[in-house]
Amino acid sequence: MTNYQLLADKVLAGHILTDAEALSILNSPDEDLLLLLHASYSIRSHYYGNKVKLNMIINTKSGLCPENCGYCAQSIISKAPVEKYAMMKAEEILEGAERAAANKAGTYCIVASGRGPRDSELEIVIDSVKQIKEKHQGMTVCACLGILKPEQAVRLKEAGVDRYNHNLNTSAEHHESITTSHTYDDRVNTVGHAKEAGISPCSGVIVGMRETKEDVISMAHSLRVLDADSIPVNFLHAVDGTPLEGTSELDPRYCLKVLCLFRYINPTKEIRISGGREVNLRSLQPLGLYAANSIFIGDYLTTAGQENDQDRKMLEDMGFEVDLEPLKKEPVTI
Repeated sequence: MTNYQLLADKVLAGHILTDAEALSILNSPDEDLLLLLHASYSIRSHYYGNKVKLNMIINTKSGLCPENCGYCAQSIISKAPVEKYAMMKAEEILEGAERAAANKAGTYCIVASGRGPRDSELEIVIDSVKQIKEKHQGMTVCACLGILKPEQAVRLKEAGVDRYNHNLNTSAEHHESITTSHTYDDRVNTVGHAKEAGISPCSGVIVGMRETKEDVISMAHSLRVLDADSIPVNFLHAVDGTPLEGTSELDPRYCLKVLCLFRYINPTKEIRISGGREVNLRSLQPLGLYAANSIFIGDYLTTAGQENDQDRKMLEDMGFEVDLEPLKKEPVTI
């Protein structure tokens, strides 16, 4: 039997989990779940106390994507009836920032579908970010525009973008089972371009796409090596009309074990419970915050999220505090 607290103490002392230790977390018996969560919380609270970061997304361009990602309702191969529209105007993106500020979301995520931003789309984002930063100086602005060229990353940094999101989504070994229109290295390189430009890297995963537990462990270690500051952990919300339609591999207890694994392997990082938390964690959503320290509020790209009031009540009931501190490279040890 794994001693989860002893393992957590070793992690706090600098230990990197072996694959065998990681697998023992994912394979832990359900009756050990509270012990595992308690130990994970000792790592989370060491770096983040009882604070939770709130993030809010705006989908500035929907559908119209030439990529063939099997999980995505916006891809060229999807038959899902999603709304399709070209890049929003700067005014609409600014209105979204106002909503984020009103909901005390410390991070505002500007997301656009597509392989990567066209010059005209990049100009709209740059103009929007400059205006947002003038009005909301403490707000962290994250951009998620697809595959980036190095010079595009530099321009986003100059405009005031704090963070760039480009998820690895799955393991290198499982990547071609999910998409073939770009490579795993394309994703890694985009994160690298953001880092080189001085932008905080955000990169995460989608769990539940017919991967193995070894794939999940590989994802967590890859993000540790990549040194992603923020790690969104999505749980597949299979959309009808996509190749992964009908996929239902997850239960709430396994999702919690995955969040604990990511905390153990990336102890100092912002771990965010992201898309699919409502349909996969269900009534156990609050327990996820014993391992994670960040959530999305509001809706996702093509699926609905939980009502903001419910999220706030959940945080209040759990005794957590909304973290309004501006972006920092590394958390301060509590």
